[in-house]
Amino acid sequence: MATRREYFDGCAAAHALDLVGERWALLVVRELVLGPKRFTDLRTGLPLASPNVLSQRLRDLEQAGIVRRRRLPPPAASAVYELTEWGQGLEPVLQALGRWGVRSPSLPEVQDIGQDSFVLALRTMYDPVAAAGLTATYELRLGDHSFGVRITEGGFEVAPGMAQAPGAVLTGTPSALAAVLLGSRPLDEAVAAGDVSVEGDAALAERLASAFARPERLPAPALG
Repeated sequence: MATRREYFDGCAAAHALDLVGERWALLVVRELVLGPKRFTDLRTGLPLASPNVLSQRLRDLEQAGIVRRRRLPPPAASAVYELTEWGQGLEPVLQALGRWGVRSPSLPEVQDIGQDSFVLALRTMYDPVAAAGLTATYELRLGDHSFGVRITEGGFEVAPGMAQAPGAVLTGTPSALAAVLLGSRPLDEAVAAGDVSVEGDAALAERLASAFARPERLPAPALG
């Protein structure tokens, strides 16, 4: 069994890294922010993590009190993993890391993004100033999964499930929708290419695309 590395440093930040600093640990937390998941669901969200490593990270996080394992009642009768109340406190940490990391000059421009990463990014990059005056309900359809988005004056909510009477429905892969909502690709271009489809109020869909603000990327450091 691999030995967990520790910093043996009295700093609380160092202790936090003892708990979630191992590779894949914070990404496991990211995959559980939106709710409980089975092991197979976690494997789908983290396909590059081997089953053994993923199992070890879940054990570590469970022992630390960040994650708990719960068995669902019949007829499901399967085990799921979920964040504890303390573990849920890591969402703002992930959001801060996202805002910091998106400014990196070495961040890849074109890379696939998972469903949960996309939804967490929406929560992270929502800008109430850019969305001023917008009150609307949307539905985002990502394959077999839907997410309801509710924007009110000063409020933003996105949660799994179909929206009630959405003004606009946007359908596409997480990567395609991220390029429009979190990147710089125009919505009409994505629709014309068949990467995104819009039902309902097209103008309202365009308004959603302007409700997020991505921090400006830093220039590459000068070498030598």
